[in-house]
Amino acid sequence: MTVEELAREIGAEVTGDGKATITSAATLEDAQAGQISFLANPKYAKQIDSTKATAVILAPKIAATAKNVTLLRAADPYFAFMKAVIRLHGHRKHPFAGVHTDAHVDPGASIGENTVIYPGVYVGPRSKIGRDCILYPNVTIYEDCIIGDRVIVHASTVIGADGYGFATHKGEHHKLPQIGNVIIEDDVEIGAGCSIERAALDSTIIGKGTKIDQLVVVGHGSKIGPHCLLVAQTGIAGSVTLGHHVTLAGQTGVSGHLKIGNNVTIGAQSGVISDIDDQATLVGSPAMPVSHARRVYMLFTQLPDIVERIKALEDKIEELGSSSAGDGAEVV
Repeated sequence: MTVEELAREIGAEVTGDGKATITSAATLEDAQAGQISFLANPKYAKQIDSTKATAVILAPKIAATAKNVTLLRAADPYFAFMKAVIRLHGHRKHPFAGVHTDAHVDPGASIGENTVIYPGVYVGPRSKIGRDCILYPNVTIYEDCIIGDRVIVHASTVIGADGYGFATHKGEHHKLPQIGNVIIEDDVEIGAGCSIERAALDSTIIGKGTKIDQLVVVGHGSKIGPHCLLVAQTGIAGSVTLGHHVTLAGQTGVSGHLKIGNNVTIGAQSGVISDIDDQATLVGSPAMPVSHARRVYMLFTQLPDIVERIKALEDKIEELGSSSAGDGAEVV
């Protein structure tokens, strides 16, 4: 399609050759003639001068005057680029419809219309899968779990495995039956190799529109609010509550029974050990407000020098003390 046609569909304004043809999308570095790319961060604006892309989507405030590139200005460049990729490439086409013959769906389970279930999937008794869902190969859905509409679950993820519940008595660990379930609300996407544990007594809940990356664990009885982002290798212990629009960056760990407010952002590899108020941004282990963390880590990187300075001061004090004692003066 032409740049002008694409611009109309993604809500962008064209500067340059609107008649140029676009066939596909690529990164700024890899793009060639006939391809479109995007620029969201102003500090990479110089890359527009070297890209071979035919067109680039960028924000109105980013200064760029490239002679050989047509510019499409959009208020949200990444979102506009997403729409362009969908228009040019579309989503993955499934090789079959419905439930594959190599999947096992218990007769007591319920599957909604237009849901695609790949080979190796297991859906247990009394579980309910909504409409327009996709369950990729080897996904396991234990009994009594409920999955809403338009949910995507990637390969080898397990939903509804027993939570980590044991009663320790006289030095031995005794399993507590996990009689709850998991509820996945509408429009959730769960990456490959994740584990969403069933609750001990009630429900583990993943809120509407939440997106979960690969290798994430959500502990039993946790309540993840709507539109959260859980990035790869995040681990959430049991009975944690997340508000809406919470972002947990990669390898974040959250201790059990905590409450994290709305619109909270936690930096990568952080360790959360206390409740967090709304709108907070924290980093570090233990997680701390980002403004405080900057000072902490600035000093942390200087610790060897600080220790040497302290040793030098101690030696100087000892030397002064010995000198004063030798003169017969009282040292206080």
